[in-house]
Amino acid sequence: MSGHSKWAGIKHKKALVDARKGQTFTRVARELTVSAHEGGADPQGNFRLRLAIQKAREVNMPQDNIERAIKRGTGELAGEAIEEIRYEGYGPGGVAILVDAVTDNRNRTVAAIRNLFNRSGGSLGETNSVAWQFARTGVVSAPADGRDAEALGLSAIEAGADDVQIEAGLLEAYAPPERLEAVRQALQEAGATVDRAEVTMRPATLVEVDAKTGPAVVRLLEALEEHDDVQAVHCNAALPDDVLAGV
Repeated sequence: MSGHSKWAGIKHKKALVDARKGQTFTRVARELTVSAHEGGADPQGNFRLRLAIQKAREVNMPQDNIERAIKRGTGELAGEAIEEIRYEGYGPGGVAILVDAVTDNRNRTVAAIRNLFNRSGGSLGETNSVAWQFARTGVVSAPADGRDAEALGLSAIEAGADDVQIEAGLLEAYAPPERLEAVRQALQEAGATVDRAEVTMRPATLVEVDAKTGPAVVRLLEALEEHDDVQAVHCNAALPDDVLAGV
């Protein structure tokens, strides 16, 4: 899973940097709104909203902005009518890609996403054309920072993680979404600094991408993530380290 995991980590770090550009604020605000609309304004009873609030704080979103986004979701404030859509397709090298979007104009968004796939040599697919290759799961990552990575992994497993991977001093614990918060807290209590805790779509198997195809895959993933309506992109590509190094 290293190629996939490293790409996810790079995305997370870039998101924190890109917060200065405002794009991340927009995405986090939409996630807050959709989460509140879906499960209500109480983060204690709405796990998705709790995660969205955590992301908002990670990028230093002002509390007033957080509250306004939540109120838009519950209908307390007027705002654009937005909906969630998941697009599925294949990219260069046959890699499977899921694109989660939030939009106020379904036709505009699907046309833009299809165009990005086509320009890359890939294709947009039908519902469940690739989704069956992924499973919804929680992931918590933390650098060992000199601590015993194996001991940290054991703490994560005891808290409910069903898979732990350690590579180059970075621990990644995978758990059912409902156990994500427990695993995050367990790692923090064990002294680790958690740098990512989120629910993602984890591929069951990976497609090995060679150095020739890798850059084209990365260009498509980045183009999709840079689109204003896109919230998250998931893929099953195992990208070569030299390709990732240039991201």
